[in-house]
Amino acid sequence: MAKTPAQRIKKHGANAVVPQHHLPPVVNPTTARTPEKAQANSNLIVIAGVVASLFLFWYLHLLTLNQMTQLSQDMAMPDSLVGGFDTGYIGRLQGVMNADALGQLGYVHKTAGTLFPLIFGFTWLLLIGTNVARKALRWALWAAPMLFVVVRLWGNVAVDAMMGTPGPDAGQVALASGLTVAGWVLLVLSLVAGAVAVFLNRRNRKQH
Repeated sequence: MAKTPAQRIKKHGANAVVPQHHLPPVVNPTTARTPEKAQANSNLIVIAGVVASLFLFWYLHLLTLNQMTQLSQDMAMPDSLVGGFDTGYIGRLQGVMNADALGQLGYVHKTAGTLFPLIFGFTWLLLIGTNVARKALRWALWAAPMLFVVVRLWGNVAVDAMMGTPGPDAGQVALASGLTVAGWVLLVLSLVAGAVAVFLNRRNRKQH
């Protein structure tokens, strides 16, 4: 039967051999989280988000919505009209799109039309957050992508409601058109905000 250290000392005195126990170090310096590693991880997430945003923009605006003109006698979808639209245009568009085409437009809004602003907005918030240290400036630059997400998602709902209302309704057209134009403007402002954040970060690094 194995003896305890106390029993060994009692029997053999000071010459007793007591087993030594070595505990592993609490922190492994090779795996410890450092600011440099955290920055590298954030950069990887931003790069992945930028790639995903570019793909979704291409898929939504340059592929899917462009292909839908085949169902509308080459008339562009409301989402693609950067300058907005009026009741006359929507009336003509409703006249050439049947229920299946309208259902497909609604499906696009629920899938790629939702994923693009969400992923783009998250990516740009992280991009700005990792490059801008000053809290007030960071929130100012965050305003554009946050508003972009809200406006684009609201715009999807407004366009579907407008297209599903025969007539069309002037109030719904004005709302959907305003949200569409605002969405494009906020997209450009978000890109500018991201560029400003990267520029400021590089300038600060050069100064230090």
